Amino acid sequence: MQVFYFGVDISSSPYVILQPIFSKEAPMHEEKLLMDMFMNPEKVPHFVSYAFLASIFLIIVALIVRSSMKLVPTGIQNFMESIIEALLNLCEENIGHHWARPLFPLIGTLFLFILVSNFMGLIPGFSSPTSNINTNAAMAIPVFLATHFYGIRVHGLRYLNHFLGPIRSIVALPLMILMFVIEFIGHLARPLTLSVRLFGNMSAKHYILGVLGILSPAVIPVAILVLGVLVSVIQAFVFTLLTALYLAGAVEEAH
Repeated sequence: MQVFYFGVDISSSPYVILQPIFSKEAPMHEEKLLMDMFMNPEKVPHFVSYAFLASIFLIIVALIVRSSMKLVPTGIQNFMESIIEALLNLCEENIGHHWARPLFPLIGTLFLFILVSNFMGLIPGFSSPTSNINTNAAMAIPVFLATHFYGIRVHGLRYLNHFLGPIRSIVALPLMILMFVIEFIGHLARPLTLSVRLFGNMSAKHYILGVLGILSPAVIPVAILVLGVLVSVIQAFVFTLLTALYLAGAVEEAH
């Protein structure tokens, strides 16, 4: 069948070939995954079951490392200590030595959970929890609440100075009001941007890698995995870095 668009034959275009796949009339088959053997996906969605699986995996790894602690680390202990040390240095550089250690459990847990969840999307039969907006919102909202909790805990009512801009006087009152509105909207947008950024990148990675794998199944798979690993690490790092910067801005003195 020939299909013409503005007088041009587009019968062989990818859109026309793929159109039956994405049309509403085409039969939709839900993806079957490994966790479907243990949980009904209609009652427990994939992003929930695989989030539980990622959490269980991290707990098991922590127990293994704890039970085999050595003065000179080797194997998995050495690997985990390298990651933890890098994350602690990141916290100390951005938040400061005083607040880095109290806030490190939150930041470190987020990084490890996001990283494991992202990697799950690269394994056949698994699903990435971070490719669902609900999982990301469940991490971004506590970051938002923790930011303002520690800001109020450290500064009290003076925490409002963070929203008023650098010039605070009766003459600059209109500017202070404008700065407060801008800062208020910006802070409300933080959990949204954290959630949507991670969701968009992980979802796009999933679809792009799937399409590339179909087009070149004999050549692309290795490159796809390398690209997927790179994207997974970068997105986990970006979420963690922004969390550290948000917390650092809350506990530092307003100028």
